[in-house]
Amino acid sequence: MEQNYTKIEHELPLIPLRGLAIFPYMILNFDIGREVSLKALDQAMLDGEMVFLTSQKEADVDEPSEDDFYHVGTICKVKQMIKLPGDTVRVLVEGISRGKIKELNQDDGYFKATVEEIVYDQENSDEDVEVEAFVRNVFDAFEEYINIGNRVSPEILISLADIESVDRFIDTIAANIYLKPNQKQEILEEFDIKKRLEYIYRTLLEEMDILKIEKKITLRVKKQMNKVQKEYYLREQLRAIQKELGEEEDINSEADVYRAKLKKIKAPKETKEKISKEIEKFSKISPMSPDISVIRGYLDTIFSLPWNSETRDKLDINKAKEILDSDHYGLEKVKERILEYLAIRKLSKSLKGPIICLVGPPGVGKTSIAKSIATSLGKKFVRISLGGVRDEAEIRGHRRTYVGAIPGRIINGVKEAQTKNPVFLLDEIDKMAADFKGDPSAAMLEVLDPEQNKDFVDHYLEIPFDLSKILFVTTANSLSTIPRPLLDRMEVIEVSGYIEEEKLNISKKYLLPKQLKEHGLEENFIKMDDEVIRDVIAYYTREAGVRNLERTIGKICRKVAKRYVEDMSIEEVVITKNDLEEYLGKDKYKFDLIGAKPEVGLVTGLAWTSVGGVTLTVEVNVLKGKGQIVLTGKLGDVMKESARTAISYIRSIADRFDIDSEFYQNRDIHIHLPEGATPKDGPSAGITMALAVISALTNIPVRNDVAMTGEITLRGRVIAVGGVKEKLLAAHRAGITKVLLPKECEADLDEIPENVKEKMEFVLVDHMDQVLEHALVRNGENNEN
Repeated sequence: MEQNYTKIEHELPLIPLRGLAIFPYMILNFDIGREVSLKALDQAMLDGEMVFLTSQKEADVDEPSEDDFYHVGTICKVKQMIKLPGDTVRVLVEGISRGKIKELNQDDGYFKATVEEIVYDQENSDEDVEVEAFVRNVFDAFEEYINIGNRVSPEILISLADIESVDRFIDTIAANIYLKPNQKQEILEEFDIKKRLEYIYRTLLEEMDILKIEKKITLRVKKQMNKVQKEYYLREQLRAIQKELGEEEDINSEADVYRAKLKKIKAPKETKEKISKEIEKFSKISPMSPDISVIRGYLDTIFSLPWNSETRDKLDINKAKEILDSDHYGLEKVKERILEYLAIRKLSKSLKGPIICLVGPPGVGKTSIAKSIATSLGKKFVRISLGGVRDEAEIRGHRRTYVGAIPGRIINGVKEAQTKNPVFLLDEIDKMAADFKGDPSAAMLEVLDPEQNKDFVDHYLEIPFDLSKILFVTTANSLSTIPRPLLDRMEVIEVSGYIEEEKLNISKKYLLPKQLKEHGLEENFIKMDDEVIRDVIAYYTREAGVRNLERTIGKICRKVAKRYVEDMSIEEVVITKNDLEEYLGKDKYKFDLIGAKPEVGLVTGLAWTSVGGVTLTVEVNVLKGKGQIVLTGKLGDVMKESARTAISYIRSIADRFDIDSEFYQNRDIHIHLPEGATPKDGPSAGITMALAVISALTNIPVRNDVAMTGEITLRGRVIAVGGVKEKLLAAHRAGITKVLLPKECEADLDEIPENVKEKMEFVLVDHMDQVLEHALVRNGENNEN
């Protein structure tokens, strides 16, 4: 059969398609977003809605040139156009006929092509038996393709039977089978009818082979899934039969494992009986019961506890002393108490674990002391924080009647340690609080009582567990918030803080090397002599511990590290006093609090705070008035009581100092403690306020090199106060040379370092008369600073 094609030229806008190809008589919708394509579409709508569509060779080319798309495509008619958000247009087109580009230009901002339309003339073609045979084979193959794949509607076969044009027949089939873009293009570009029929027939046969394999794989997977479902169903039936026969092998085998573990643990007879009952209950329960996981979790917890495990103490006192000394500078009382415990432990194996409470301000090393104790003893170390704990169940555990019940923190800590005698740190024990869920501090009474904790019962376990071999160490910032019954069970060791000399040594031996390592600097890269470190301690930190001091040294290391990165030739950095302002800024704290000369009504007192001792200036003014006593400076109740006591005492001795006996009626006395925003309370300022009022009433100045602390009674007796060591160190920092102390505090002087004692004079007083004698400047007396 001789082929007959009609060729007609058209001038049409061209739109390149990415990843798509369209055949004649095919309807296709696609989105247009490129500006060049949008312009071509606009022109097509003006020129009779006809457009030429061809495929790009590479779909990822955004701005195609003439060589980037095929020159054989399809002439189409635009049927519908919808504008979408984002300058995108959705177009519905219908293929008309194939075409071939003859000429192409892009003068108007879009592709404009002279296209040669190619139409196969069926009526003028001679009959060809081979073509007819090909058509029948293709039709049969397409019908089988539809039956195998179920991807194309069978109704298309009816429309195919009515098509007379072989070209249209081929294009219709090509549009309805799976073809890659390059395969579709090959069919479009082939103009020989026999070759087109041969290509589409070969493609159909290949696709049918693939579909058969796909179908085979699908059937195999489906069969496997059915097998799994069948096995699950049979397994469930088997479980039901086993339940009826009492032959649940899995549960029994687990129960046997638990029974074997029960024989190995060392526990009282009653405890073993209770566990044995739980195992029997577990072995008889249905696997489908929700309780089985609860009982399994309970038994797993029971057998994860260290019933038999116990570490051997390393009772080498000399080695322990070396470890404590290497980890901590100073803290002699704490170290001595730990070494005493070790010595007695070596002599008596039956000694119960003591409950030590380390009390002191933040940053003094309470937690690290507990770690050092564990290291020196060779024991496991466990820490739990009690700060903010409000629920009693946090300590005793939840009862198993609750959903999601778990043991308390104590039992969990023992489980974590995997030994019966670890060092157990209960951090921040003074921060526990009570609410409607119970009082956790009450639950701690049993934990920390050596007579009771050998049979500690957790609500979750419901069986006693021995805690008596645990060395409990607790920490607190203040004893005032710890309930008295709980405090009674603990041996309190005060970690009051460090003096300047101790901080100096800690900085040199621990803090500076540690910060150099953390900041990636070589050892001894930063040089600071003792005077520079003392200035850092005195003028940039004010604390009992060394936490802020460590941060300050870290700040210096950061700035040095930055300098070193900028100039890698630096071998070492020497920091002098003059460099501190550059690294740390202006001094944060001043200690020149004493005046230049003695003044009337101005006295330096001493007070204790959570960050150590501080000096406290008391100012008094006597004004004409009606006998009012004005107290300012945010004072607590104790200090207000001390002020009123001092006034009553002064009234009783007014005649001895020629004080107007009616001063309490015709004078207003204003007592002020500066830094009014800071709360102040305590008995330390009793004699200080009394002296300031007497000075103001008698107009006698007070020595400016004297500081004092002590409470006063109505009869003028001076009684003891606390925090003496911290107060005396604060006076030393402020340049005070003479301190008046209650005689009852004489024992506290033993804790003062010798270098401080050498520079200061301590006067022990037991009556206000002695305070007046040492503090008031008498006529003709010279006050030497």
